[in-house]
Amino acid sequence: MTKRILVTGGAGFIGSHLSERLLNKGNEVLCVDNFFTGDKRNIAHLLDNPYLEVIRHDITFPLYVEVDEIYNLACPASPVNYQKDPIQTTKTNVAGSINMLGLAKRLKIKILQASTSEVYGDPDVHPQPEDYRGNVNPIGPRACYDEGKRCAETLFFDYHRQLNLNIKVVRIFNTYGPHMKPDDGRVVSNFIIQALSNRDITIYGDGSQTRSFCYVDDMVDGIIKMMDSPDNFVGPVNLGNPNEFSILELAQIIIRLTNSNSKIVYKPLPEDDPIKRRPDISLAKRELQWEPTIQLEEGLKKTINWFLSNEAHRTI
Repeated sequence: MTKRILVTGGAGFIGSHLSERLLNKGNEVLCVDNFFTGDKRNIAHLLDNPYLEVIRHDITFPLYVEVDEIYNLACPASPVNYQKDPIQTTKTNVAGSINMLGLAKRLKIKILQASTSEVYGDPDVHPQPEDYRGNVNPIGPRACYDEGKRCAETLFFDYHRQLNLNIKVVRIFNTYGPHMKPDDGRVVSNFIIQALSNRDITIYGDGSQTRSFCYVDDMVDGIIKMMDSPDNFVGPVNLGNPNEFSILELAQIIIRLTNSNSKIVYKPLPEDDPIKRRPDISLAKRELQWEPTIQLEEGLKKTINWFLSNEAHRTI
């Protein structure tokens, strides 16, 4: 049966891939984005599809539409972008979530919240399972995003408990792939852009801090599997690749894959930047039968090729 599906942040990095996948599965997609960090070029190839509708809208204001499901992905997701306007970031997470939950309540439909591994802060439990409550600075420069997403989860679970709303919550760990913005400050896009232009690759800290990188196609698979899972499984569930790499290792791999002459330079670690981050995906494996299949080098090759073939996206 064809569904009419609302994707907020549908022109963003992950949202655009999700919108395309949902269209390819035979659904109608209502893509809502205020284009603060979303990019029309991410969905330009979809605009001729009669089953796609695009609305420029900020979800901090109510939205009145008729849909069958909601994927709530709207929010700047990189420190560079969410710290540009931290008040708006918090409003998107809190007021935006209230508006989308209200819409789901009125329509009596299922709604999925794209939460984040940032709810764990700078973790002192490793890897991070869903029952770990995190180590977050509530007044630091990242709090607009970290605490905003934590509050959004609170709202989702309160709507579920108090109003019996059908919710799903996923916690997204580091994701990369085509449609990343070259200037968004994410480590993968930063390193690729610097390597392709043979500029110094900037590592913050000593490079020993670790991350786990999930290719966007795997992430979209997990998000859709969560939405389609039984109603009694609401999450939160970690989605990410459990293979852990140091930031220095990532830089070295990207230099090799791009045949770059870039040198590595070191700068001080930003405040509240996590030292390690790796998902425990046991729950996703058990409940969703999901785990990533695309490993780092394969995904990086696809991402590098995308940057090379999209000159307009490169700031070189």
